[in-house]
Amino acid sequence: MRDLTIDRIETFAVALPTLRSFGVSGGSVAVAGSPSIRVLVKVTAGDVHGWGEATPIPAWTYETTESIVTTIDRYLAPAVLGKPCWDLDGVTTAFDRAINRGFTIGSPLAKSAVDMALHDLLGRALGVPVSMLWGRRRAERITLGWMVSGQTPSEVADAVAEGRELGYDAFKVKIGLHGEREDLAVVRAVRDAAPKAPLWVDANQGFTIDAALRLSRELDALGVTAFEQPLPANDIAGLRRLRADSPVPVALDESLRHPSDLATFVKLEAVDVAIAKVQRSGGLTLSLRLCSLAEDCGVRLMGSGLTDSDLGLAASLHLFAAFGIDTPVDLNGRQFVDSVYASGVEVKGGVAEVPTGPGLGVEVDESVVRDLAVDPLS
Repeated sequence: MRDLTIDRIETFAVALPTLRSFGVSGGSVAVAGSPSIRVLVKVTAGDVHGWGEATPIPAWTYETTESIVTTIDRYLAPAVLGKPCWDLDGVTTAFDRAINRGFTIGSPLAKSAVDMALHDLLGRALGVPVSMLWGRRRAERITLGWMVSGQTPSEVADAVAEGRELGYDAFKVKIGLHGEREDLAVVRAVRDAAPKAPLWVDANQGFTIDAALRLSRELDALGVTAFEQPLPANDIAGLRRLRADSPVPVALDESLRHPSDLATFVKLEAVDVAIAKVQRSGGLTLSLRLCSLAEDCGVRLMGSGLTDSDLGLAASLHLFAAFGIDTPVDLNGRQFVDSVYASGVEVKGGVAEVPTGPGLGVEVDESVVRDLAVDPLS
């Protein structure tokens, strides 16, 4: 392990089949009939390699397929070639020097893909799963929530029925797509279709403080368990006020790019729940720090993904299992994207098994990756 150094980093923008359409308050995430692009990264050290993933969603964050590929190829890779694979802290420091952190963190999706691949490589080199590298694995399976992102009450009722037929019994609803009245009608339709199911909502920064306060009272009456990112990520004053007055716990996602962001929100008493999300936080190394900080501060953890394909799904499962997250999580990649390049992750009846194979536990068919690869700069 001491002599295992990073020899090569390759990027592949791959076009994966899209299974369903999906949107957030910022815009479209997936469109049925059009491929979903994911950037896969292969890190090689001697005769060992590992894989990682980035999910470009310009409707959610500023990183695009083109920027992720060029950031890795031209900045991150040159900064860490020749470094020891085990030195994840040193790699994180080199990344921050290559792409400045700015206010919190710079290019987290690109950094996450390389960090994820290094974790996969280290596990494979030692023949153990990532959770064993960390010395913590509190769960063997993780309950998933079914994502509901519909336009009308009848559409979302059909979406809930589809999820229940597939064995899902927890639901996350995207709101902020319409007006307050329409959003409430959608949430109410989900609750009517699944009267006793765990239910939480995600606004993706879609509301003002006044609208969020009005909605929170209505959501509480519907048995909603968490109000995720109702306000803009940097509206700390608004989030502090909302947390004080909302009957529904306020969960933060986009606000928590870096562990230092969580420290700020904790100090200002502006967070009830911290969302763990691997790509948003720049990879597993920083996500571990963020989750540990939340745990030590008594902040409840929930889990989420970025419509990842199976590499990102596996990384999230290892992270959530490490901290024993026992509420349903939003890892919806299987719902919207077909990971035709991968095998190894088992999802049955709305429950995902935490992989036990070496590294992330995902077997990647590189020939399929190369066949699906597209030139993002053409």
